[in-house]
Amino acid sequence: MTLDDAQLTFACGSSRWVDLMRREHPDRSALHVAADAAFAQLGDADILEAMSHHPRIGDLARASASDAQEQAGAARADDDIKATLADGNRAYEARFGFIYLVCATGKTGAELLAILRARLANDRATELAVAAEEQRKITHLRIDKVLNP
Repeated sequence: MTLDDAQLTFACGSSRWVDLMRREHPDRSALHVAADAAFAQLGDADILEAMSHHPRIGDLARASASDAQEQAGAARADDDIKATLADGNRAYEARFGFIYLVCATGKTGAELLAILRARLANDRATELAVAAEEQRKITHLRIDKVLNP
């Protein structure tokens, strides 16, 4: 089982991760194991590169169809939650220097906002590690999307 570069980049926008994943995998399980092994080799710059492939939470104007599906909870939120998320995104980026990234699938707008507020208390190193784990989760979800379109 081999994914092409477009599929790999969709799963994780880190070019290093894509390079590490360019090989045959015996099955879905092995693909997921390899994804984690490759992810473990990424540095901060690689994580930031992967994160740069995502729109802001709630910024559906920049979102692909897949991003919009993942952020459906934010899209369904009321206008107050949407506005507060937008403000929170700006505060988060000012504090950490990168976008607020969370595995949004299945979460409501209120849940996404609560997570954002809680994470604003982190220091930058802790928050980058948390965001990296969220990217890892998203990567696995997107691998499954590629395999089951």
